Amino acid sequence: MKKITKITAIILCLIVGFVAPLLADEKNNPKTYRVFTFDIKEEIAPPVLHTTQNAFKLASDTAADLILIHMNTYGGMLESADSIRTIILQSKIPVWVFIDNNAASAGALISIACDSIYMRPGASIGAATVVNQTGEALPDKYQSYMRSMMRSTAEAKGRDPKIAEGMVDPRIYIPGVSDSGQVITFTTSEAIENKFCEGTAESLNDLLEKAGIKNHKMVRHELSSTDRIIGFLISPVVSGILIMVIMGGIYFELQTPGIGFPIGASILAALLYFAPLYIEGLAANWEIIIFIVGVILVAVEIFAIPGFGVAGISGIILIVTGLALSMVGNIGFEFSSFPLGELVSAFFIVIIATFFSLILSFYLSRKLFTTTVFGELALAATQEKTEGFTSAVAGYQIMVGKQGIAKTVLRPSGKIQIGEDIYDATAESGFIDKGENIRVIQYHNLQLFVRKIS
Repeated sequence: MKKITKITAIILCLIVGFVAPLLADEKNNPKTYRVFTFDIKEEIAPPVLHTTQNAFKLASDTAADLILIHMNTYGGMLESADSIRTIILQSKIPVWVFIDNNAASAGALISIACDSIYMRPGASIGAATVVNQTGEALPDKYQSYMRSMMRSTAEAKGRDPKIAEGMVDPRIYIPGVSDSGQVITFTTSEAIENKFCEGTAESLNDLLEKAGIKNHKMVRHELSSTDRIIGFLISPVVSGILIMVIMGGIYFELQTPGIGFPIGASILAALLYFAPLYIEGLAANWEIIIFIVGVILVAVEIFAIPGFGVAGISGIILIVTGLALSMVGNIGFEFSSFPLGELVSAFFIVIIATFFSLILSFYLSRKLFTTTVFGELALAATQEKTEGFTSAVAGYQIMVGKQGIAKTVLRPSGKIQIGEDIYDATAESGFIDKGENIRVIQYHNLQLFVRKIS
């Protein structure tokens, strides 16, 4: 028995001798927390999602102990906010947010997804009703989706889901919190009182100090030049402009066949449009192929098939579909779990950009070479017959009134045959199919103009 007691005492001494230095070392040299921080200080949109994805990857690669978001935003696109929310909820690294001034709408959703919320005195959080670009509330199906996300996010982080829902829906009545028929927006003190904020802070360092993290190393996320370029190119405004150049270039090239500046501009814009989306994993191979097939079908319809029918309409649908689907993060043809709003927004951007592109292209095609701005690039003087000027092909004047057939399709230019002779000609309006009967109606600027006759 005494032998066992001695052995036990020896073991205890060894344990104390081994553990005591470790405890002393821990006390004298506390752990240094690696805090990875990045900013969300702009409209919530694809560039912010891109930044968030990169930041979380770098935080994981550098074995960060904490991710700290420095936020000041009035909100933005629900689709991007939902994706950021998902990244935060699935993060294995704790995520805190410091609301420097505002966390409204989509910013409130992202904040509630974080493990801890700290706010500067005078800051606010809430007002998460889904609105359009004019500030008007969208139909209830969009509000319902936002309400469910706010509820589920609050539940996941131990916050009151009813209050989170009240930030979206003014009909929610919560005694002492919301009884005015307005959506909930908390000040800093109100957020603390209702457990939507852990405390106040004046800065990131002040936040860590008050949270008890005195020994830390802060690593700030800095965007690389490539990241900045990608973020710029995938922004909705720039994407819309690139789509306008793509469609405008195709339009001009179809009006004036031949490889030239319009098609070159269109190809360059397509590369700038698809490349960053492909790098980000949004644009898949099949979506780019859909776009290319659409362009080919439109070209075939214009140059090979008389009229404008199935091939042309199918081509336009494929072009729009390829451009729109490349903007969203669907996997293959799986859309069941994909936010409908993001898909609708992508198609809206493409269709609106295409519409404005065609209107602007039509206007420019009429005005570009008639404005005096380009007067030095073209002969502006009139060579009058009274001054001795005449055409080397004055005989063409006698062709007016004669009839013949379209030797080729006139789209609107092509070739006609009158008797045994073949001439270049332009249709007065529309297209004229090969073999149609035509009549020469005028000769102007060294060009025969013809009209289809029955």
